[in-house]
Amino acid sequence: MNGILPLWKPKGLTSHDCVVQIRKIFKTKKVGHTGTLDPEVEGVLPICIGEATKIVPYLTETKKGYVAKVALGQSTDTEDRHGSIVDKKSVIDFPSEKRIENVLQSFRGTIKQVPPMYSAVKVNGKKLYEYARAGEEIKRPVREIIIYELNQLPLKAEEKEKNRFSIEIVCSKGTYIRTLCVDIGKCLGYPAHMSDLVRTTSASFTKKHTVTFSIIEEAAKHNRQDQLLLPMIKGLDHLDILYVGEETKRRVYHGQKISKSNHKLTTDPFVVMHDQQLLAIYQIHPQKPEQMKPVRVFHG
Repeated sequence: MNGILPLWKPKGLTSHDCVVQIRKIFKTKKVGHTGTLDPEVEGVLPICIGEATKIVPYLTETKKGYVAKVALGQSTDTEDRHGSIVDKKSVIDFPSEKRIENVLQSFRGTIKQVPPMYSAVKVNGKKLYEYARAGEEIKRPVREIIIYELNQLPLKAEEKEKNRFSIEIVCSKGTYIRTLCVDIGKCLGYPAHMSDLVRTTSASFTKKHTVTFSIIEEAAKHNRQDQLLLPMIKGLDHLDILYVGEETKRRVYHGQKISKSNHKLTTDPFVVMHDQQLLAIYQIHPQKPEQMKPVRVFHG
């Protein structure tokens, strides 16, 4: 079985927990997820199975979409609602939509972000959360991320009563939404944290594509779990496609370089296909720009 299982990850499981369960259901070790979600976060988590595990890095690099709740008035050591409170300030005057919009505007585009102490970013070979659990504060690397879209969702009365508002985000790999919520709160003049998070998109996968564990387990009872898999090309539709003939197909299968000739490609790497068959992922040769070399070849 080769393909992508578009899982709706439930709350309470780590991304690795999901992989372990899917290995059992699909009876294969070749399973990989495409971007970690914290245990208390639910949402779109494409899982690659079989030959599709070869495309995990290409899916991990794609844009992600989220809906998050910003809670004003309290900040925590983990930057979400599960941490210990480290700062408090009464919200006397909840910011207007216009004021929130003005602040959101400053976060759109390429920005710098310091990852939270409770994160898996490594510093000197050790994960930041390991330092945090040991009570050590350490200088964290500043990273550049891209916020492609950032919008305030219509404010609900019950959210305002709890000093919260919801935002919709489309961002690059490596973005910490918790930190974004904290930084937005600071700009509004309040300590803040992220009180809730849902991943709504990953690459071209949205909630409507997803399946739950109950659906997967029901399909497995009838040995139909393979019917839930989407083709590998679905996870690569952010890359250009180069269609080749039968002769070039044989060369691709043998991992040979092919001539760039007059092919107009806007992405590097790119996908190589024959008819509707996914053959490989190629890239422009770094030393010989007139040639293209394989980085992944698919069999089956």
